[in-house]
Amino acid sequence: MTTTPVEALLAAARRHGADHADAILVRDESESALVRKGVPEGIERSESVALGLRVFRGKRAATVSTSVLNEAEFDRLAEQACAMALVVPEDQYAGLAEAALQGRFDAAGLDLECSSAPSMDDLLARAREAEDTALSFEGITNTNGASAGHGRTSVMLGTSAGFFGAYSRTGHSTSASVLAGEGATMQRDYAFRSAVHLEDLESPAVIGREAAERVLARINPGRPRTGTYSVIYDPRVSGTLLGHLVGAINGAAIARGTSFLKDSLGKQILSAGLTVHDDPRRIRGAASRPFDAEGCAALPLDLIADGILQTWLLDSRSGRQLNMPTNGRASRGVASPPSPSVTNLHLAAGTLSSEALRSDISEGILITELMGSSVNMLTGDYSRGASGFMIRNGEIAEPVAELTVAGNLKDMFARMIPGSDLMFRQSVNAPSIRIDGMNIAGL
Repeated sequence: MTTTPVEALLAAARRHGADHADAILVRDESESALVRKGVPEGIERSESVALGLRVFRGKRAATVSTSVLNEAEFDRLAEQACAMALVVPEDQYAGLAEAALQGRFDAAGLDLECSSAPSMDDLLARAREAEDTALSFEGITNTNGASAGHGRTSVMLGTSAGFFGAYSRTGHSTSASVLAGEGATMQRDYAFRSAVHLEDLESPAVIGREAAERVLARINPGRPRTGTYSVIYDPRVSGTLLGHLVGAINGAAIARGTSFLKDSLGKQILSAGLTVHDDPRRIRGAASRPFDAEGCAALPLDLIADGILQTWLLDSRSGRQLNMPTNGRASRGVASPPSPSVTNLHLAAGTLSSEALRSDISEGILITELMGSSVNMLTGDYSRGASGFMIRNGEIAEPVAELTVAGNLKDMFARMIPGSDLMFRQSVNAPSIRIDGMNIAGL
């Protein structure tokens, strides 16, 4: 059997005195085309490869990386890593994952590789169609361009304890960004879609139309009066709330004591009936994987069930710190050690349509864009710039901008009401989310 770069690097680490080691190789290939007013402005093709080695000598660990896949260099790299590991401080929680799988593994059954490989002409045609569709709408005054791309990422991971795994994932994307209005009233908006398989990607015309309709709806925005409102987060931005939740239940943050949810395990943090689920086994999922960055089984997991926090996000190190087993959530780059993270995460849909979700709001705000961030993960205090639309008597009304939405995440999580409009378009997905009693700073 031909030796892979990962296996060769592990062998070099053993020769130079490593007690244990793991190695990861990541190879990326991509092509993209950007057009503006129909003229190509950016045609790119990139290929990169990176190889990372982590060695352990007792309770000391060191990580090194290279982009040179030359076995003659592996001895030098392994020697460097082993020498570094002798001089760094001991880490009592360091080590390979005890729960790592044994043997060879791949992504069979996850359907992560698309056979379609669009040519550059195909990408240019897709970008032009998206832009032409957007520009065909009356009121569109300019364009930031449209783009299309595709790529492939391959991952190979091995450990000195007998794990070896490899998988690849493809991706296709289309986007368009246009402007409407003139001068100080000019607005910009966009639409973007990505998918593992080209056949799952919405047509360029759909993406161009969405970009145009979104920006036309934003012309001449006002500012709401400062006050307390019921707020609905559009699905385009509602996933950011899950992002804050993920940060707050990250095992590394819990071990450091730097999360406002550090005492919430087993407690109600969302309304009864709500579920937050992470699924690395989702077929054609944007972040699906057969194993995590430590070679542990990647299995579906309810982080929150019936509103109750079930577990922290754990890799082996944070698990040891908290005296808990890893739940296979380790992620890593080639130049850094593993850390806990999610894969395909979503908040389960509720039963109310987007219309029903706002039907009893006499005056509220639909947030469609967020900017800036002032989120204190120690206290949960939350403040972000936003824009969107007023809600009046249950209907979407005039656009608003230059407002700030503020609250406390712990209180916000407890008041979240999800809509039924969940769609799986990214790695983190959520339906519309209503939160009553949010503080809005405007006029």
